[in-house]
Amino acid sequence: MKKVQLRTGLIAVLIIAAVTLSGNSVSAKDAKVSPESTKFLSQLSGALDEVAAAAGPSVVNISTTTTVTMEQNPFGDMFNDPLFRRFFGEGNDHPGPKRKQKSSALGSGVIVSENGYILTNNHVVQGADEIKVVLSDKREFKGKIVGSDPKTDLAVVKINARDLPIIAIGSSDKLKTGDVVLAIGNPFGLNQTITMGIVSAVGRSNVGIADYEDFIQTDAAINPGNSGGALVNTSGQLVGINTAIFSTSGGYMGIGFAIPSDMAKTVMDSIIKSGKVIRGWLGVSIQNITPDLAKSLGIKETAGALVSGVLKDSPAEKAGIKRGDIITELDGKTIADSRILRNMVADNAPGKTVTVTVLRKDKKEQLKVTLGEFKDAKVAAKADVDFDNILKDVVVQDLTPDLRQRLNIAADIAGVVVTQISQDDPTLNVLQQGDVIMEVERKPVGNVGEYNEVVSKIGPKDTVLMLIYRDGASIFITLKP
Repeated sequence: MKKVQLRTGLIAVLIIAAVTLSGNSVSAKDAKVSPESTKFLSQLSGALDEVAAAAGPSVVNISTTTTVTMEQNPFGDMFNDPLFRRFFGEGNDHPGPKRKQKSSALGSGVIVSENGYILTNNHVVQGADEIKVVLSDKREFKGKIVGSDPKTDLAVVKINARDLPIIAIGSSDKLKTGDVVLAIGNPFGLNQTITMGIVSAVGRSNVGIADYEDFIQTDAAINPGNSGGALVNTSGQLVGINTAIFSTSGGYMGIGFAIPSDMAKTVMDSIIKSGKVIRGWLGVSIQNITPDLAKSLGIKETAGALVSGVLKDSPAEKAGIKRGDIITELDGKTIADSRILRNMVADNAPGKTVTVTVLRKDKKEQLKVTLGEFKDAKVAAKADVDFDNILKDVVVQDLTPDLRQRLNIAADIAGVVVTQISQDDPTLNVLQQGDVIMEVERKPVGNVGEYNEVVSKIGPKDTVLMLIYRDGASIFITLKP
């Protein structure tokens, strides 16, 4: 089937035509459609039909059944009555016999191989006891989870079938803002539905959906049940897996997010080959460079990923990467921020040697790093002298062996634990209870005595640069009075 090239210009022409028609005071009786307009709209309609015909058969409906255990209340709904809870309290539990209940959910998926591999969202099939896959031709199959990756919200399901219609996978890296895309899925459990829109933005992160985020944002209507469906370009190629919507009502509001096909393919191939996702690992804590950090660190660059910590015996340490370095390139590709570096490292296989360009004291250096394998191990952190500065209401404590064991803090982390911050303290929005303060003003603080000595020299109006350890990573922060 020939490739169809739609551009946003077509949509613009339609909008202009609509505005022009609405502005003419022509009666319905006298209104006529010119042959040119009819031809143009017919061509557009035919083009969309071709795209739908190319990609539609590869999109499936996925329904899941999950068994949940609930406590059966012997008194019926009486204890759920608001009046009862008003007098007896919200926290009163009245356990009864336990009973099992079936819970159902709907989603979509995309066929990626002729022998039955289907790509979908992890949240569509997570915890499912039964998975039913319905093809576009109404055939039904029982599905089995091959593997899943909560960090990208992707999963691969397998059905026992052959000669299936597979979707062509395109390169999401070539997408640009304004490109026309179509979303295909099964919203609200309806049969296959197709909506059209444009790419509103690429590289969206910090959305809070997954750990590894590099979303395509689109205004093509995505609704509940579309999750796991296909976002396709004007050639009918898969460029994204529809994942989520931004909504305050639960319905479409013009903002949807899709996982780029490049990321999805990497995860999918790893799951099919190994049953899990194997990611590269550098062994550094990284963060973006804010103007305040740049000023405090005395650097001019705001692009790149700032190395705030290097793990002992990690690939980064062995290669010579140091705290304070700014990573600007990986294998010749520019690193604009920490998100890009994190995703690029994860996309490389363990054992691969990459070239990392770092900016150190205004000089660029190229270092060869042999990546390790990422292991999912997150460290959780929980944790008296008066000062005339921004830290006057911050209470800290020595990091004792008992605290270290209880808070699961790595042995090579030295510092003091923040145990209390006044609710009126301006540092409350930046510094948190449980943070381990490792450095103040670039000076190590291994105990409360060293901390007090450094902090006592800070003036009332001074901005303070700190290196802290939080949630398994070290980061730089700045505190302003």
